[in-house]
Amino acid sequence: MSMMRLIRGWVDRYFSDEEALFLLLLLVSGFVILFTLGAILAPALASIIVAYLLQGPLLLLKRRGVSHWLASTLVFSGFIVICLAIILGIVPAVWGQLTQLFGELPANINKAQGLLLHLPDEYPHIFTHEQVKSLSAQAGEEVGRMGQWVLSFSLSTLPNLIAILIYLVLVPILVFFFLKDGSLMVNWWVSLLPSKRTLVTQVWREMDEQFANYIRGKVLEIIIVGAVTYVAFAILGIRYAALLAILVGLSVVIPYIGAAVVTLPVVLIAYFQWGLSPTFYYLVAIYFIIQALDGNVLVPLLFSEVVNLHPVVIILAVLVFGGLGGLWGVFFAIPLATLFKAVLTAWPKGVHAAQLGPDIKE
Repeated sequence: MSMMRLIRGWVDRYFSDEEALFLLLLLVSGFVILFTLGAILAPALASIIVAYLLQGPLLLLKRRGVSHWLASTLVFSGFIVICLAIILGIVPAVWGQLTQLFGELPANINKAQGLLLHLPDEYPHIFTHEQVKSLSAQAGEEVGRMGQWVLSFSLSTLPNLIAILIYLVLVPILVFFFLKDGSLMVNWWVSLLPSKRTLVTQVWREMDEQFANYIRGKVLEIIIVGAVTYVAFAILGIRYAALLAILVGLSVVIPYIGAAVVTLPVVLIAYFQWGLSPTFYYLVAIYFIIQALDGNVLVPLLFSEVVNLHPVVIILAVLVFGGLGGLWGVFFAIPLATLFKAVLTAWPKGVHAAQLGPDIKE
């Protein structure tokens, strides 16, 4: 009976408020829709992200007296110009470097196997010939799997091209309407909610601002890190500089894990090109300096008001939401973790909260 009273008291404390139950229903419904229909709604999600990015220049034009319709048209036109510049300027160069990398991959792997064969002679107390042979065999199997993947990727190019064409058509259309009629859509959605929605409004206002700041900050971080990396790599003359810069820029989407994963191709390509030369050490040092400046200077500047989470919480959020939602789950892992924190902070504690002491209330 004491256990039942304890459970009943906990339920009365946290779930006796009607607004709290309605907020819980909204959250559960939203997550179910996202994680079950995420692939279908991907163009809409991408359009919402772009619309958030473009809200800044849109509001700036409106403050200067430009009408909403004209401001939406001007911002949308600028977005289209930037997209065309990326498609016509950056994508062909990166695709050419990617094709060249795959073409030279067998030679680099043979070079790596040759280096493995010399390990027992240089470090006999650490490596044996049997271990090296086993590693070489595993590397050969991985190369075979990679060749099958490349073949299957080439065979599935047509469906991927169709999906890309759908994105190229749908996303700009949705972005324009989100810019033009976004406030009308939000007002229509709000009109469907109950009149008593103080808790929902509180959480929505906090998360709307944080989502927008996070998306803008994350895209700005990708651009800055990628651009600085490309300039540094191009000056040093490493091959595939544009491709590696894009990988390094995109790695910031996954906190901590992304930087660790992308380090391997950067170091390997530099080693295959220069060996253990001074240029190799210069590039590795500059790469780690860029990563350190990103984590200790750029991220605090861009996300000081958005991300106030422990690193363990961030990593767990990336693992959980990435496993549930794939790429979108990884991208929104930090905002979703922040949403949970905001909900826990705003959640009503019920009538028994005052009787449980200040430590428990917090």
